[in-house]
Amino acid sequence: MLDTMIIGAGPAGMAAGIYAARAELSHLVLESGLMSGGQIINTSEVDNYPGLKGIGGFELAMKFREHCDGCGVQFKDGKVVKVEKKENGFLVLLENGESYETKTVLFATGAKHRTLGIPGEAEFTGSGVSYCATCDGAFFRGKEVAVIGGGDVAIEDAIFLARVCSKVYLVHRRDEFRAAKTLVNRLRACENVEFVLKATPSEIKGNGRVESLCVNTPDGERVLPVSGVFVAVGMLPNTELLKGLVSLDEAGYVVAGEDCRADVPGVFAAGDLRTKHLRQVVTAAADGATAIYEIEAYLNQQ
Repeated sequence: MLDTMIIGAGPAGMAAGIYAARAELSHLVLESGLMSGGQIINTSEVDNYPGLKGIGGFELAMKFREHCDGCGVQFKDGKVVKVEKKENGFLVLLENGESYETKTVLFATGAKHRTLGIPGEAEFTGSGVSYCATCDGAFFRGKEVAVIGGGDVAIEDAIFLARVCSKVYLVHRRDEFRAAKTLVNRLRACENVEFVLKATPSEIKGNGRVESLCVNTPDGERVLPVSGVFVAVGMLPNTELLKGLVSLDEAGYVVAGEDCRADVPGVFAAGDLRTKHLRQVVTAAADGATAIYEIEAYLNQQ
């Protein structure tokens, strides 16, 4: 029986693997994608990871994996289809029919951004289309950009971008916002922000990189001359496996605090799938380390 099964090989899962290996815990890191790295392998550049300013997302993922391999982290390719609670631990069932018994389970399956589903979005992701203003905003200094959304994240992104960009268009399908009024008022005070309301994006155009965003408004189509499009229409946590196993919040995130402990003993959650305010590479990696520390404490108590 394993000490811990780590499901997911993004920054949280790989950091957990490093700490598990160093703690000499018997473990496996399960990855279901073509390679390790999670969301960052699709990021053209990561500019806010300490000590590695301006590194490419794929390169950072490979550095994480090299570090894991150097520490003896045990990886396995496989898709988990079910996790069952047993008397002395858990049974993890894989799609290929294999199964593993483990004393604890660490879910590090991450989250994915909601997409617009319009022409040009996938084509220009990483080349002008971004889902993280904090990550990529600095690359658009002095340029015109658009933010799409009406919640707290969208408004906060627009406020952040207004500090560095020459102009920010806030595109929202309604003329009212889900965001806190205080945030909206702060944004309205920014002189370089234009509200494009009752508008829905229809296409992102460009030549190699984003050059414009087409939106449908009550007055007809409008073309916004932007270099960047920041999509902030929500996230979708990858928590299908956890339904019925632990408590999830209304948005589907695992209810787990800074100790990464879910409400079922032996189940832990690290990275973007748990309830938290900031979802970045550095916080995911920190979660992975914290989770293994807590797993060690849990195992010592048993």
